[in-house]
Amino acid sequence: MTPPVALTIAGSDSGGAAGIQADLRTFAALGVFGTTAITCTTAQNSIEVRAVNALPGALVRQQVEAVLDDLPVRGAKTGLLPSEEIVREVASLSHRLPPLVVDPVLVATSGARLADDATMVACLRHLFPVAAVVTPNVAEAAVLLGRELSTLEDAREAARRLGEHTAVVVVKGGHLSQLPVSVDVVWDGQESWEISRPRIATGNTHGSGCTFSAAVAAGLAQGMAVRESVERANEFVHAALEGSAGWHLGAGAGPLDHFGWKDGP
Repeated sequence: MTPPVALTIAGSDSGGAAGIQADLRTFAALGVFGTTAITCTTAQNSIEVRAVNALPGALVRQQVEAVLDDLPVRGAKTGLLPSEEIVREVASLSHRLPPLVVDPVLVATSGARLADDATMVACLRHLFPVAAVVTPNVAEAAVLLGRELSTLEDAREAARRLGEHTAVVVVKGGHLSQLPVSVDVVWDGQESWEISRPRIATGNTHGSGCTFSAAVAAGLAQGMAVRESVERANEFVHAALEGSAGWHLGAGAGPLDHFGWKDGP
């Protein structure tokens, strides 16, 4: 059977744990054919981001158009969009894209800030309104809202406030370390719901946000409803974190085990 096609518009991670590399592994693990539009190259590893080199916005647009002109893309996601120009180019193509999952990659796992204020504002104004799902983690939601988020109630309020700009918001709560479980808060414009899972004792979390958004996009490409896709993505990330918990790759935050997903739900 011919697999469904998904597109990731994101940056390349030289360390292999996040970005385009994580997205393609996620698509493959979930039975989706992955295509790409690379927005930037990075010099990074498990410890730090040493450099980010943005591609011209026109080249990003040409990559997206080349894929859409030839392949039946049914799901799409964005990752690191390192400039306001690129954000605007991607948003301008929204009428040609399938339901879009926006992962607002603003802060690296190492804590490095990856996008400036103008890029962040462009995401809120131009990209969020055309997205089907937006998937910030707590740190990214805090940057977007300009306030600290430290409790589950903070995450709930952040999901509602960011929901004023888009259709569905998933605030990923893995960074709320004071909670005994990991909680993702979802706001769909009418109601809030949550997905809770036991915490996994691991430092290998690099690329977890990319993996989650790619898994949501894969589900949409396969014809799943948003809620089903979000729930499966949560399950997939949990399994990937669990699978790599014993790995020792790099001196910092290591990668996930995308291919530990054996049988699916």
